[in-house]
Amino acid sequence: MTAPRATIRRRSRAGLTLLEVMVALSVIVVMMMMAVQAIDNAIQLRDLLEQRDQTTRAARVALGTIRRDVQVAFLTTHREAINTFQTVFVGKDDNPDTVWFASLAHQRLYRDSRESDETEITLWAEPAPGQGRGYVLYHREAPRIDEKPDEGGTILPLAHDVRSFDLRYLDPQSDEWKTDWDTRSADTPNRLPRSVQVGLVLIGQDPEDKDRTVDLPYLTTIMLEYAEPYQRGLPLGGTAGNGGNNFGQPGGNNFGQPGFNNNTATGRRPPVGGRGGRGARGTAASRGPLSPGIPR
Repeated sequence: MTAPRATIRRRSRAGLTLLEVMVALSVIVVMMMMAVQAIDNAIQLRDLLEQRDQTTRAARVALGTIRRDVQVAFLTTHREAINTFQTVFVGKDDNPDTVWFASLAHQRLYRDSRESDETEITLWAEPAPGQGRGYVLYHREAPRIDEKPDEGGTILPLAHDVRSFDLRYLDPQSDEWKTDWDTRSADTPNRLPRSVQVGLVLIGQDPEDKDRTVDLPYLTTIMLEYAEPYQRGLPLGGTAGNGGNNFGQPGGNNFGQPGFNNNTATGRRPPVGGRGGRGARGTAASRGPLSPGIPR
């Protein structure tokens, strides 16, 4: 009776076999690899979403600044003193495009400064310096209007990683979208486009491949408050021959994306007196010789 009891006692104290230990370690290693892969994918997704959000935020800020400046572009009817001041609206069909104009979007930052809401604006792009991608979109603002509407002022970058910057101008008389505009020419003498279409394409990271990039297009249409209204009886839309599209692609789309058309100009008359609530920044009657001619 003593020997069997000792045998049972020894068997109860026996540990795991080598095979059981190896199986347990293999399961633990597999679970750890799965956890590490899941964490790595989550980190990559977070970085991608942050970069995409940063790109979208940059496009929103750039288009918001352009909208604020363009929608209150103006031209003065007093053109006798061209050696002292000039108000123009000039858009060049470059690659990327360039535009400069007089606007009422200036904001005074210092009390009692000798400035008004009138300003000179220039938008253009240059190749990115160093190892940068694409172009850098620049914004120039001069606090005073002079005889050189495309020079002077403060220059700041507006957007980085720009693939393209395209502008189109709607002629209120012919109801055609034009790729350039010059108020000094005989085609559009001293008159503003009714709408400006801004196409901005930024460079983003490909979510499937870190070493590749994708183009992220953004589009907006800006109505000018001080432009002459549409001629009655003319249909709205794109130019003939391209199906009412905006950038020469069939189907009424803008960047090859089906299902929408951004010819959203409505032909509403600009409000008399310009932008409301400008307060001490001056009204149309107090701006002197540079006051824009407001259609009534």
